[in-house]
Amino acid sequence: MTALTWAVRAIIFVFLVVFATQNTDPVSLRLLPGTIWQAPLIIALLAFLVGGVILGALSLLGTIFRQRREITRLKREAAHRPASSTPLVPPPA
Repeated sequence: MTALTWAVRAIIFVFLVVFATQNTDPVSLRLLPGTIWQAPLIIALLAFLVGGVILGALSLLGTIFRQRREITRLKREAAHRPASSTPLVPPPA
């Protein structure tokens, strides 16, 4: 199975390298009024891909920190709870 995974990864990598070498024509991006950014197409695509990944990761930071705080709170509660022989959840009827 790992050989198949590596084969698929290699095919995707080769495809992306061929795609990158075929798209080196310069493009003009007008990001703000009066500013023009000229770069090869693959560089522009890569820049916007990286920007999207960074924005996606930043959008998850709030959720990650909230979950960490909740995990810490639950661990603290579990540590202070006295050990008892009764289960926390009653068995289903």
